[in-house]
Amino acid sequence: MPVPSRERVIELISELVHAQGYDVEDVVVTSAGKHSAVRIMVDSDAGIELDAAAEISRLVSELFDSLEEIGETPYTLEVTSPGIDRPLTLERHWRRARGRKARIDLAGETVVGRIGTLNDASVAVVIGGRGGLTVREIALGDVQKAVVQVEFSKPSEAELELAGGIPEGRAVPSDAVDLTDDSGVDSVEDDEAELEDVENEEGFDK
Repeated sequence: MPVPSRERVIELISELVHAQGYDVEDVVVTSAGKHSAVRIMVDSDAGIELDAAAEISRLVSELFDSLEEIGETPYTLEVTSPGIDRPLTLERHWRRARGRKARIDLAGETVVGRIGTLNDASVAVVIGGRGGLTVREIALGDVQKAVVQVEFSKPSEAELELAGGIPEGRAVPSDAVDLTDDSGVDSVEDDEAELEDVENEEGFDK
């Protein structure tokens, strides 16, 4: 019996993930022969750390193992953040991306700027130009597509100040920089950077 569909997995895990303080942003279910892979993307206002991802993976695995509709189905489970270049489709995405640079497609034009404060039905965007920094208010209803951009240097303090700063718990954008801890093991610099997948190989042993 295959792992349930994406929609069914979201239905099964949403309450559990929410109880841990996170939102389910997306689920990808793929099958390869007798094995299935379930990739769960979760996020919160403060991002997600590896320990939290591992705990969610453990809880979801226990839930799956208890369900008759999954039963002895072999599967691999991955819990991760949505990644840097995710589309911004909900208000919470804009709120959590404050201080990030984004490409915003509108009718007839594309705006590249730093996401600022989210208001009732619009978002402030800090735009750099020859005349300096300006702030433009963009109605969310006018946005056709918006994607956070990878950055190779940290933004200026003036730009971040106009954007309203970085949400508490998230790091200043600088996606191309790798940090190394005292043990010499590379670590993730930014909570918005995609987490190293936390895999549950339990299913392959069944």
